[in-house]
Amino acid sequence: MENSRLVRPEHLNHYGFLFGGYLLQWVDEIAWMAVTLDYPDCQFVTVAMDEVVFRKSVYQGTILTFHTDQIRSGNTSVSYRVTVKDRETEIFSTEVTLVHVDENGRKQSLPK
Repeated sequence: MENSRLVRPEHLNHYGFLFGGYLLQWVDEIAWMAVTLDYPDCQFVTVAMDEVVFRKSVYQGTILTFHTDQIRSGNTSVSYRVTVKDRETEIFSTEVTLVHVDENGRKQSLPK
């Protein structure tokens, strides 16, 4: 799955670069959209991001492209590699793991 975001003034930190919290929010949201498309009748919550390393500063007006690939599925969880690029340069990537839960937040097996 691929998605894009525009970095606007309200996304900047006090140094004029993208605040990392917004990038993490977008990565989490995009991973959730991917798992929801893959498992449409299921509820998921994020349980982990494997590594958080910002490789390049991002400025206002930058269009970021998010690419998401499912890399693993288990009994109750699914993991996605989310890669973020500024044109051709990778600025961030991480593995996001989401777990399938019921209406009470308890783990559930993934459908077959």
